[in-house]
Amino acid sequence: MSCAPRACRGGAGSGRVRRPEPLTLMLVTAPPATPEDGGLPRPSGVLGVARALLVRTTLAAFQQRLTGLAAEAAFFTLLSLPPLVLGLIGTLGWFRPALGEFTVGEIRFWVVETSGTVLTDSVVQRVVVPLLDDVLSGGRAAIVSIGFVISLWSGSRAMNVYVDTITVAYGLDGLRGVIRTRLLSFALYLVWIALGLGAIPLLVAGPTLLVDLVPDLANPVRVLYWPVVSLVSIVFLTLLYSAAVPVRTPWWRDLPGAVLALVIWILGSFALRVYLGVSLSGLSIYGSLAAPIAILAWLYVTAFAVLAGAGLNAQIDLLWPTRVTAEARRRLSAGDQG
Repeated sequence: MSCAPRACRGGAGSGRVRRPEPLTLMLVTAPPATPEDGGLPRPSGVLGVARALLVRTTLAAFQQRLTGLAAEAAFFTLLSLPPLVLGLIGTLGWFRPALGEFTVGEIRFWVVETSGTVLTDSVVQRVVVPLLDDVLSGGRAAIVSIGFVISLWSGSRAMNVYVDTITVAYGLDGLRGVIRTRLLSFALYLVWIALGLGAIPLLVAGPTLLVDLVPDLANPVRVLYWPVVSLVSIVFLTLLYSAAVPVRTPWWRDLPGAVLALVIWILGSFALRVYLGVSLSGLSIYGSLAAPIAILAWLYVTAFAVLAGAGLNAQIDLLWPTRVTAEARRRLSAGDQG
């Protein structure tokens, strides 16, 4: 049976808290919870654990308006994309000698093709292409600064949705103030931008760039490229989940949610692609809005996957709390009662 975050905090009593155990061991062998654990009654057996986590995560998603929060995060992410991409492209212009003409050409082609899905051909040729060539010829400080200023507000606002939702899911809302939450969201968004600077050449050029750098390892690079990208994505999601929790928890406890988020994102993206291919093919009632709607839908799937993974981690922690999360819930519960 699921409960709201504050109701979960209210069940925490006083006493000794167990040290966290390896997740694979405690999912199967953990004894029933007691008030001293700071957690909730624990299911037994693999099937019982899986069923309990599925039910609790689903109910918590409805109680915490996960679908609405995912829509909010998707909207602010979409709002931040144009200035962010322009700012990143402007920054890459300064690294043109290091990237090489092939990589720069691939990035230019990708931006032009992507712009063509949203803008008309005349706008792309008269506005996007000249601006892109000017920016890639060697960084433009004005474009970079303006683009980043606009994207920082909307992008950090989207990141703030993730941080707030994760905090509430863990039952720790109120432990971190509003200012600290916004500063953390801002810092996480800056990290995301830094990762984007390195990811754009790799994602656009793909394995071809790595094969050119290491010709003798062409086959291993092609085989391992996407598994490595998936692993890096899981690591990034794990760090995001760990940083969003107001108290320090072992990073490995956030791995289940990161894996779930990646699986939901892959399956959701595939289903969305099939749906859009059927509904938007040929003559569409959406007209020129078809491409922005498709992008917003994909961002929604991404946001929902990230928040669903965070919800799973929160339910695991509510059933098998760490020392620090149990103590934090106990302090918040005592403050509410006082």
